[in-house]
Amino acid sequence: MKPFIIVILMLNSVTVIAQQNQISRKELLKAAINQKVKTTEIQEVTLAPGLEVPKHLHPCPVVGVIKSGEAVFQIEGQQKTILHEGDAFYEPKNAKILHFDNASAEKPLVFTAIYLKEGKEENIKLLK
Repeated sequence: MKPFIIVILMLNSVTVIAQQNQISRKELLKAAINQKVKTTEIQEVTLAPGLEVPKHLHPCPVVGVIKSGEAVFQIEGQQKTILHEGDAFYEPKNAKILHFDNASAEKPLVFTAIYLKEGKEENIKLLK
């Protein structure tokens, strides 16, 4: 190989390595979704300060990320937890969600919810 071709290949390799160093990946969530997903619906949801969401379930799995604020989160049979900005969550299909409340009395809670649908399921079903 000619020296200038080797130099070009080396520079190309350095460029690829430099680009890879500019991309950072952080695993937020792994969840086994036991269904075929045909469509998704993505919503940004804002809860007013102090809002407590009624008990509910989702007829489809939901994954999401807290954009700002903190949420009190509890699935029936599991411990109550606090989700912070940047935390990911998973709400299994038809699992009773006992809490998805705004933990702050002063600031809104903003999160992105991704509904993973097989068909035309509604996004949420409130429970009594």
